Amino acid sequence: MRRWVYVLAAIGTATVLVGTIGALLGYAAVRRGFSARAAPSRLEEWLAVSMRRWSTPANVRDANNPVVVTPAVLREARAHWADHCAICHANDGSGDTQIGRNLYPRAPDIRAERTQHLTDGELYSIIENGIRLTGMPAWGASASMKDEETWALVAFIRHLPKLSEQELREMERLNPKGPEERDEEREEQEFLDQGERR
Repeated sequence: MRRWVYVLAAIGTATVLVGTIGALLGYAAVRRGFSARAAPSRLEEWLAVSMRRWSTPANVRDANNPVVVTPAVLREARAHWADHCAICHANDGSGDTQIGRNLYPRAPDIRAERTQHLTDGELYSIIENGIRLTGMPAWGASASMKDEETWALVAFIRHLPKLSEQELREMERLNPKGPEERDEEREEQEFLDQGERR
C-alpha cells in the first residue's frame, strides 16, 4: 500500500512539473510571439538539435559513406545541388538565399563546423527524412532520388568548405531559371542571331 502512495506521489509531482514547464514555455512563446522573423531561442535550438539526433537510428547515425568520392561523383552531386538544393542553401552552402534567410529556423551555413561535425549517417538521414518543424523536406520519399545520390550529396556537403570559384561559376549556370530569366536569354539570343544574319 505504501508503495502505491509513493508511485502516485511521483506521478503527481511529475505531472505538476511538466504542467508548470509547459505553462512557462507557453507564456514565453505567447509573450515573445510566433513570428518567423525572430531567431529561434536557445531552448528551441537545443530541442531541435536533440530531436534530430534522437530521431536518427544509431545504425544510420554511425554509417559511413559507402560512395567512393571521385571528381565525377562530386561533379554529379554539384549539379544536383545547384538544381535542387541551392534555392534554399545557396550554391556555396551558406544558406544566404531569399528562401534560406526567411525560413524558420533559417537554413544553416552547411560549411560551418556545426554541420560539418555531423556524421555521414546524420547528414544522410537529414536528406532522406527531412527535419520536422523546419523547411527541410524528406527527399528519400522521392521516387527520383536514389540512395547513391543521397550519399553523393553527403560527399558534396563535405566538399562545400573547399568549393572553388570555378565550381561556383559552373553551378550558377546549372541553377534553375525562372520564366523571366528564360525570356531574357531568349531575347538576347534573338538579338545575337539577327546580328549574325546581317
